[in-house]
Amino acid sequence: MNYAEIKNYDIADGPGVRCSLFVSGCTHRCEGCFNEMTWDFDYGAPFDDSVQEKILDHLAPDYIAGLTLLGGEPLEYVNMRGLLPLVREVRRRFPDKTIWCYTGYLFERDVLGNFCVRWDGMKEFLACIDVLVDGEFILAKKDISLRFRGSSNQRIIDVKRSLASGETVLWQDGEEDCKY
Repeated sequence: MNYAEIKNYDIADGPGVRCSLFVSGCTHRCEGCFNEMTWDFDYGAPFDDSVQEKILDHLAPDYIAGLTLLGGEPLEYVNMRGLLPLVREVRRRFPDKTIWCYTGYLFERDVLGNFCVRWDGMKEFLACIDVLVDGEFILAKKDISLRFRGSSNQRIIDVKRSLASGETVLWQDGEEDCKY
């Protein structure tokens, strides 16, 4: 797996100050994508143990709220497999920090209905994630007033509550009623 960028202090992709990892590789190719260079799986640099350790070190301060995974597409199979050791270790070292993941795939159809059935490690990966922002970016539905998403079709899903209840539960932070 390759990665394109690490933002050590990101306030746009989840609540609080976060460390954000942008992976390389995406097959969605959304029109108007803000990160088109990450479509290429070979873009950027290899994600190895030393890069993982840098991210974990950066997550250590109390003022860092958590980790956000974006791209590219974190749920492309090669990326999910590459990220699994990282999310495991974040859960182990920082159980109170949140992990957010952005995906163009749909939670019910693609993630639960396909990837969790076919791919080893996907259920464990999903169990480590707190919030999943799902759905492709759709340029015609772009709305810069939406918090933590680019287009109105995208949903912010509370993964842990969704898995526990057996139905999709939207994330609420107390500051906005999610518009859907």
